[in-house]
Amino acid sequence: MKIAPILRVTGLVLLAYFLLETTLDTGDKYAIVEYPVIWLILAVILVFAIAIELSVGALENVLYKTLKPDAKVRYDLAAQQREENRFAWLKKTYNKLLDKKPLEKEAEIVLDHDYDGIRELDNNLPPWWLYGFYISIIFAVVYMANYHIFGGTSQQEEYEMEIAAAREAVEEYKRTAPDLIDENTVELLTGQEDIDAGKTIFSANCAACHKMDGAGGIGPNLVDDYWILGGGIKNVFHTIAEGGRAGKGMVSWKTDLKPNEMAQVASYVLSLHGTEPVDPKEPEGELWMDPDAKIDEADVDVVDPNELEMELDNTGREY
Repeated sequence: MKIAPILRVTGLVLLAYFLLETTLDTGDKYAIVEYPVIWLILAVILVFAIAIELSVGALENVLYKTLKPDAKVRYDLAAQQREENRFAWLKKTYNKLLDKKPLEKEAEIVLDHDYDGIRELDNNLPPWWLYGFYISIIFAVVYMANYHIFGGTSQQEEYEMEIAAAREAVEEYKRTAPDLIDENTVELLTGQEDIDAGKTIFSANCAACHKMDGAGGIGPNLVDDYWILGGGIKNVFHTIAEGGRAGKGMVSWKTDLKPNEMAQVASYVLSLHGTEPVDPKEPEGELWMDPDAKIDEADVDVVDPNELEMELDNTGREY
């Protein structure tokens, strides 16, 4: 069996596959998975390639049979020479890298050492080994200069840098991935689309206890400065996710709503702050001030040399 036709057929099919994969835009998926018809195309190419090889082989065989005896001899000799020279450069390079004496010339390198009839040959070190040894010396010098003389980044430092970059990437992904939001990473949503989505969720699930306008019913009102379990986006998100007070608070919604949906409804609830619903329920809980809120104004009065009286204002009201 000739190897060349098999290699040509295999190479043609692989080339066709490579061209199809690179020219068809399928995103992260393989084109052969996205478009199963590619299997049919490759099968057709394979059949045509085999048919061409068989046709060429049959034609060569017919032409060979038409040759005269002396022409056949010349043809066979030329074919044999081509076969011998096909990988001559590879064989020559291989022998050079080994640099070994043929068996008939081993007598030239036999040493005087003789151990129970076992003789030692003075072979040269293989060039491939010598070249590798010289390259390793050069590499060692460059490596030492870079890392121990000129202060290059060490492997430990590279590892720590990559770990830090990976952690930043993970945190960024968690911060932006809608369904990986939790009470520690949630942020107040102010876009109208998110507020409208939160209103829809609130109307379907929360209005029965808090009323449509947040005035409060079974549950507390959501428009004043008083909160039973704390205000702010993180506390409200936590209350929605985990539920209210055991035995008398609202249920946990984390099994019914996705994290992004809880962030939307929490943002909508906070958007109700300061509105004036009809017949609001009396405030419940404790007055809540955002500890992270920016303080716009601070007045300090000296009441006594040993006492200070401070007045902070960050919302337009005095506390």
